[in-house]
Amino acid sequence: MARNPKKKKAAHKKRGQPPVATAQYDSGARDDEGLPPREDILKFVASADSKVGKREISKAFGIKGSARSSMKRLLKEMTEEGLLSGNRKEVREKGGLPPVGVLEVIGQDDSGDLIARPSVWNDSDGERPGVLVLTHVPEAQRAVASLGIGDRVLCHINRLEEPDVEGYQFEAVPIRKLPREKRRLLGILRTNARGGGTIEPIDRKSLRSWSVQKSDIGEARDGDLVRYDLVRKGRFATPQAQVLESLGNPDDQRQISLIAIHAHGLPDDFPERVLSESESLDAPTSGGRTDLTRIPLITIDPPDARDHDDAVYAELDTDEGNPGGVIVYVAIADVAHYVRPSSRLDREARRRGNSVYFPDRVVPMLPEKISNDLCSLREGELRACLTVRMVFDQRGEKRKHTFMRAMMRSQAKLAYAEAQAAIDGKPSDKAGPLVETVLKPLWAAYAKLAAARDRRSPLELNLPERKIQLDTEGRVARVVIPERLTAHRLIEEFMIQANVAAAEALEAKKAPVVYRVHEPPSKEKLKALREFLSTLELALPPQNQLRPSAFNGILEQAKKLPVPDLVNEVVLRSQSQALYDPNNAGHFGLNLRRYAHFTSPIRRYADLIVHRALIAAYNLGDDGITSEELPQISAICEQISEAERRAMSAERETNDRLIAAHLAEKVGATFKGRISGATRSGVFVRLSDTGADGFVPAATLEDDYYHYVEEAHALIGQRSGLAYSLGDSVEVRLVEAIPAAGALRFEILSEGKKPTGKPLKGYKSPRGRGRRQSGRSGYRRG
Repeated sequence: MARNPKKKKAAHKKRGQPPVATAQYDSGARDDEGLPPREDILKFVASADSKVGKREISKAFGIKGSARSSMKRLLKEMTEEGLLSGNRKEVREKGGLPPVGVLEVIGQDDSGDLIARPSVWNDSDGERPGVLVLTHVPEAQRAVASLGIGDRVLCHINRLEEPDVEGYQFEAVPIRKLPREKRRLLGILRTNARGGGTIEPIDRKSLRSWSVQKSDIGEARDGDLVRYDLVRKGRFATPQAQVLESLGNPDDQRQISLIAIHAHGLPDDFPERVLSESESLDAPTSGGRTDLTRIPLITIDPPDARDHDDAVYAELDTDEGNPGGVIVYVAIADVAHYVRPSSRLDREARRRGNSVYFPDRVVPMLPEKISNDLCSLREGELRACLTVRMVFDQRGEKRKHTFMRAMMRSQAKLAYAEAQAAIDGKPSDKAGPLVETVLKPLWAAYAKLAAARDRRSPLELNLPERKIQLDTEGRVARVVIPERLTAHRLIEEFMIQANVAAAEALEAKKAPVVYRVHEPPSKEKLKALREFLSTLELALPPQNQLRPSAFNGILEQAKKLPVPDLVNEVVLRSQSQALYDPNNAGHFGLNLRRYAHFTSPIRRYADLIVHRALIAAYNLGDDGITSEELPQISAICEQISEAERRAMSAERETNDRLIAAHLAEKVGATFKGRISGATRSGVFVRLSDTGADGFVPAATLEDDYYHYVEEAHALIGQRSGLAYSLGDSVEVRLVEAIPAAGALRFEILSEGKKPTGKPLKGYKSPRGRGRRQSGRSGYRRG
């Protein structure tokens, strides 16, 4: 339908300049606390011409003194109620766009204007909005001269008072075209008889294939996995694919991790100059370092660990003022000695952000010379380390800590199971001599720290992590759930305490800290969780009383229900995403007021920054954090948080593809599983033996109309009332496996179940109701 030009022009007249006078958004009204009405705050945020935070809002409305804390509370309430969005530094209207932002052109309307969408969008703000890019206004002519589909453009963005005739709420005037972002696109090449063909993207979210002409195929062959780019032959022509590289057979399990590496643009090869810099490094001398070589520090890691960057030791405290106390040493490889600020190694490590681990390979943050040699705490070899010495009382509460740069020599390299077996009375030849002098003191110290941990009550989710084991040919041999041992918990708690000590030590010196922040669940997620728990007659306390222990109480009660795994899964989904931030907001999951990452500088850039900050704050050397780095801390936190999310996605997608390849030869077989998710279009099922997730389209369910009931996480039949709910045990048949996409499609063989527990709010029983004839939320077998 063509847009009414008159209507569009009228809408454009409403696009104005940002407010320049307080009177445009301030009605002058104030409440008893001196605060403006919420409507005035929303008008100010919506009309601001730059980012605004709490400080800017307070200044705009003349809020001073004690009223600032009241304003802070009001803004928090407005955020919780969904009126505002953002963080401590930036506040914006919920679902809104900034006054200046980057848009991606996705189409053109009948009037010649472009249709775009924001390049960056938070899904929690709702559906990504469409934006009308005005090309007819004079100030846009130069910027739009070469704009076309797929281009990115910096724009002034304005929210209309009401949507135009085709529903667009936002208009934009281009400022300038931006360089094309080189994204890694992967797909399967399908050739045709004419020599050209199409490329089918492996991204499961992609809805279309791309044509490719013969001259753009190169050496790739039919069925190859290829990396491609999209090119436009004309200004508004539909983009076509151009093959950049052939990656071979997509069904070869030995190549599957390469798909994620290329798709996410992971830098898997080090530049030659970076490698040369690493090869020229020498180990430090002992001068000026504490000598810890006489302390029998040991490493305890998985049997297939690729790096060994932490070692531990514990002993009784002989101080008469600390009866029953213990001393714990945590020694971490001194990566900061080798990776100096602004060096080639440093720039490359920052670009990578972290190491990425796949079942068949690792994409390291640092070259092998550092990660597997100079900074690997090998058994019997002299190594430089940054060590924290922590003193705990008999209740496991930390009394003090000291950081030191030292030289150490690992007494032994043990695997978790090997250390645990030695404590359980079955020592190996290597672990046997260490039982009395090293292992038992470690376990005695952990017993005290574990008691303190129990009193602290961190979030205790029970979600076993599956591990893919490969055979000698690099193919999936089996999927196992490693046993969770006391040895695992011991190392985990020692590392947590070292991380806490690092954050406290930096705060004590008023030094910069890269905090590991985990904020409490959002109000929206808690609302959905409460509604779900109510169906099981479980209840959370009010939000202002919510602590991790409250969730633990729910998880404990769930053990008596038929679906404890389900409750653990839903509680996990309600939690916020942890990230790095220079501003402390605590760690909700661990129930800690402050937390930083200190213990893995080989594989996390955040830890390296913390090491440098400690070195500078405590005068431990000339290779600490620099004045040039300090203004960049916020940007570094954003960059490494994004790198972490990228790594998690790549690792998850690789596991999905490996399992899909493993099951590709079992199409038609039946499996036991549980429903792991429910949507309007169907349910996801997780297989019990492999942990693989697959999809069951709603249209393949029983001959009934199914409604998606969000608060129940279920599809419920219109006539039968039978439900397929999150956590239900089901039997499924594998219908299709697509290894390159990591996709599995199932057919449910089990019947639905009658919903149990408390009746759902707003859901009407099907009893006595007629057959539904139509509706978007209804599905039946075709």
